[in-house]
Amino acid sequence: MTTIDDKIRGALDEDDQAFLASLDEGRGLFTQIGDTLSGPLGGWAKLIFVVTFFLAMATFYAIWQLFLVDTTRELILWATGSVIGFMAVGFTKDWFFSRMNMLAILREVKRVELQVALRDES
Repeated sequence: MTTIDDKIRGALDEDDQAFLASLDEGRGLFTQIGDTLSGPLGGWAKLIFVVTFFLAMATFYAIWQLFLVDTTRELILWATGSVIGFMAVGFTKDWFFSRMNMLAILREVKRVELQVALRDES
């Protein structure tokens, strides 16, 4: 037995047991989004969520303007704005979903850690 195993076993308490039991449930998309909006970086996640919404609205507006313009110069400007908007929305969504993925990975690591510690106790 190593000292690391002893430290893990010593750190387990009833909260960890309850947490391990809750990990067995399937986690849906909206549950994962809710987890991302709360937690240590919940404020930043909420900000990115709102920014993404407004960027998407601005992008849709730019696309709408593509159909209403009269000159080629305006068409190019609104098309450029649409492309930049699509890219900005993509980057913010990538940050948000990367955060969701990181939390899912941390959750699985914690689950495996607790299972290893519980197996050693038996």
